Amino acid sequence: MSNNLVSIITPSYNSSEYIAETIKSVMAQTYHNWEMIIVDDVSSDSSLYTIQKYRNKDSRIVLIELNENSGAAVARNTAIKAASGRYIAFLDADDIWLPHKLEKQIAFMQENNCPFSFSAYEKINESGELIGKIGVPSRVTYHSLLKTCVIGCLTSIYDTSYFGKVNMPLIRKRQDFGLWLKLLKKVNFACGINDPLAQYRVHKNSISANKVSVAVYTWRLYRDVEKLNLFKASYYFLHYAIRGVLRTKVPKLARLLGIMS
Repeated sequence: MSNNLVSIITPSYNSSEYIAETIKSVMAQTYHNWEMIIVDDVSSDSSLYTIQKYRNKDSRIVLIELNENSGAAVARNTAIKAASGRYIAFLDADDIWLPHKLEKQIAFMQENNCPFSFSAYEKINESGELIGKIGVPSRVTYHSLLKTCVIGCLTSIYDTSYFGKVNMPLIRKRQDFGLWLKLLKKVNFACGINDPLAQYRVHKNSISANKVSVAVYTWRLYRDVEKLNLFKASYYFLHYAIRGVLRTKVPKLARLLGIMS
């Protein structure tokens, strides 16, 4: 393990439209002690060509090619296994980090003795235009996170000197949520930085379809991964569903009721 090296975990599948911008946002970081491990999940577009081009420019970029399409959880776990850094960070192949992201977040973790952190982030559309901001609380616990996952994957970092290497559960979706819950079983809380350090890209064609799929996988995570009994799973799922509706339909009412964090 290299002291203070950040290993950036990036799964890639047919990401040719955005992967160059993602890589450039890492190369522009003011914190230079990083490696970016990109795991290609058998892309059929020009993703590999783009990744190889940037790998040839910067030796900190590592490319791993899977032999068969296996999904984001396998790709991320493959990268975690190959990681050499003390810190494990996550960045998907269509998202962006702001230049001071690593410098600010690593300093925050060290100054506050915090082994697991996350931050606020901005939402951008497919053209890169700013469409919103997602704020975060200063702390989340295992039980509060079960009610609603406020940790954006593109903002999270955990310290392997505290946790060791921890993998994502092998489920097709919500595997990042599953990892956060794993980590929160080993530490009292995760620390939130309410300053946007990254940009999450929203794809308009997948939003409505994803809501149903994410709900299904959230339920499966409660029951199959966390092994919650039917009562507890229903309790947390109800919180998850209500908060989702309130956030999208009546955010002002939600704030008045104190339901939204």
